[in-house]
Amino acid sequence: MKQNIKVLISGGGTGGHIFPAVSIANEIKATYPQADILFVGALGKMEMEKVPQAGYPIQGIPVVGFHRKQLWRNVMFLPKLIISLMKAWRIIKNHQPDLVIGTGGFASGPILYLASLMRKKTIIQEQNSFAGVTNKILGKRANAICVAYPKMERFFPKDKIYFTGNPIRQVLLEERNEVKVPWELNSDKPTLLIIGGSLGARQVNLAIDQYASILMEKEINVIWQCGKFYYNQLREKYDGKIPSNFHIVPFIADMKTAYDVSDLLISRAGAGTISELCVMGKATILVPSPNVAEDHQTHNARALTDHDAAVLVTDKEAPEVLVFKALELLKDQETIKSLENKIKGFAKPNAVADIVAVASDLITEK
Repeated sequence: MKQNIKVLISGGGTGGHIFPAVSIANEIKATYPQADILFVGALGKMEMEKVPQAGYPIQGIPVVGFHRKQLWRNVMFLPKLIISLMKAWRIIKNHQPDLVIGTGGFASGPILYLASLMRKKTIIQEQNSFAGVTNKILGKRANAICVAYPKMERFFPKDKIYFTGNPIRQVLLEERNEVKVPWELNSDKPTLLIIGGSLGARQVNLAIDQYASILMEKEINVIWQCGKFYYNQLREKYDGKIPSNFHIVPFIADMKTAYDVSDLLISRAGAGTISELCVMGKATILVPSPNVAEDHQTHNARALTDHDAAVLVTDKEAPEVLVFKALELLKDQETIKSLENKIKGFAKPNAVADIVAVASDLITEK
């Protein structure tokens, strides 16, 4: 097989689409050092910044999402889609890729659709347990669909499905000789880790804020990643009132350490986060965000909770239920161990290598 392969990758809008795309690109580069990889993203979205930071070139198209609830906001949808299709056609024609991979986001639709029309080989990397409208349409034309959950034949042709799992940050799999924990923790107490994304999760933060005084009184450690949007107001509110074992932080860069020191997590149910939790084997209370397309976080969560591999608290329930459910679980080591063992059964630590193996097979096919 030739080593100087050309690959187009499109994924963006959120870290949940960008990080898997970059992980796949890194694995392709490790397998084919001479590979020519170009990203395509949506202008104005975070991939236009994050992808170059990861060392890859990216070209942008002006595609935007379709607003289902506020139809008046779709005035520019069709004009921008037409321009995006024209630009996508030029990018594919100029780059002449051997393979096109989409991990989700606004730009993936036009790129994968045109690539299939232009007889280029395409892969969809579907991260969620409930496929969105665009991917269901694209799946009919794609050569392969790499999925992270069983029973995805509900959405895609069965003969095109590869059960690979979602790529995770490889740093999570690395062995460490020495770890510096950036928080003061009492090793004799269990640790509760609360993560709601880089911007924070409103209902989760509301729940923790409402009963923070109770958490502070308990014999536990708390690491509360509240998000940069909420951090200053929370720090100001609790200034001088926070015990040494209670930590409010805007963002956690070293998630491996955070996972390693925690006994129980409270988390949103994004596909990438769930894949990490499975690989790390963490007992978790999932609070799915209702503000996502197709309500896919709830579907992601139920794929675990239906098998007793996690605990589900809805966004609406969270302010009144979440803290007390967490305290209840922290007292129940038998349930914690059961959750850890069952969630590990969903782990796919070799996902990125398996996805690139599918890609290699497609490229070598005549």
